Amino acid sequence: MSAWRTTVLVAVAAALGAVGTFLVGLATGMGGSDIVHLASYVLPALVVTVVAMALAGRVLVRASLRQRFVAVGVVGAVIALANLFVLSRTMFVSEHDATLLGVLLLYSVGAGAGAAIVSARTASAAVDRLAGAARELGLGRLDARIGELGAGPELDLLARTLDDMAARLQVAQERERRAEATRRDLMTAVSHDLRTPLASLRAMVEAIDDGVVDDPASMRRYAGEMRRAVVQLVAMVDDLFELAQLDAGAIEAETSHARLEDVVRSAVSAVELQAEEKGLALVTNFVGAEDLTCSPRLARVLQNLLVNAVRHTPADGTIRVDVRRLPQGVEVAVADTGEGIAPEDLERVFDPFYRGDPARSGAGAGLGLALAKRIVETLGGSIRAESEPARGARFAVILPG
Repeated sequence: MSAWRTTVLVAVAAALGAVGTFLVGLATGMGGSDIVHLASYVLPALVVTVVAMALAGRVLVRASLRQRFVAVGVVGAVIALANLFVLSRTMFVSEHDATLLGVLLLYSVGAGAGAAIVSARTASAAVDRLAGAARELGLGRLDARIGELGAGPELDLLARTLDDMAARLQVAQERERRAEATRRDLMTAVSHDLRTPLASLRAMVEAIDDGVVDDPASMRRYAGEMRRAVVQLVAMVDDLFELAQLDAGAIEAETSHARLEDVVRSAVSAVELQAEEKGLALVTNFVGAEDLTCSPRLARVLQNLLVNAVRHTPADGTIRVDVRRLPQGVEVAVADTGEGIAPEDLERVFDPFYRGDPARSGAGAGLGLALAKRIVETLGGSIRAESEPARGARFAVILPG
């Protein structure tokens, strides 16, 4: 509130008090001359009060809470004494009564000052705790909390607001730290996974360029190896590019939908050849979900899950794709009869480039499951892995209806 508004507020309050004084005088039978006599004292007092309060507001702006509370009590008592003096001079109050009331008012000054000090002490302690917590937060100690102050609803609300802000900042900071750690791990893993096919390509290109290899059979073998290395690099770059798209919120802007049955059968068709080469059985089962629609991105999720299942299921094994309607959505599960996943690796199978079990490492870049989880979560769903070693693994995708 600006200074002039404060002055106006003080003037209005004092004027209301003066009006009340005149009304009381009229109610007690004061005549016109008495009212004029009373006004000759009240109106100058009104002006002095407004000026004094305006000056006090400027003086007390740098005062502590204790000083302000005491000043309020003292000002009130002084004004009461001044009014008593005026009343005694105008013969409205006898000198004896005025003396007695003056003594009582002086006592009230001490009592009011004591009450103000006690009240200010609680408020000052609360403000000190607020300031201390704010300093801690400013120094980066986001676990600092104020707790319940017990100093009135306003200060308690401020304390709760600061505590809520600190909690949100702490969560955001922890999320940022995890994201930074993930970025570092991702860069390290990308560098490692790129180095192997690039080194292989470089060695083979140098061998051909230097004439170390020139017979047709070796050239064909080198060409095949180079092609596989290039395919691996392209797959890794595609996965990284799609991850970057997901981070940029590309899925949220998509509005296209496809029949769930078509999406599932398309993903299954993409791995049929590899499954036949290994002698694997592919089984697809729909339970009341044939007429549902979904994002076309689900095909990429299922394809990644199926590629993993084919890679880690031994010959003559079985891979099942079960689709069933849920009360609030749909579940698409891919289960295999492969070697399974160790319990300690289940929680991290969706981390980029994580390969906890050497038996589950292969030619992939290690981004398939991470990409699948990112797509599913961006679609508003969830994905979970279940497994028992040597008895296979099951990945369940749950999407809202």
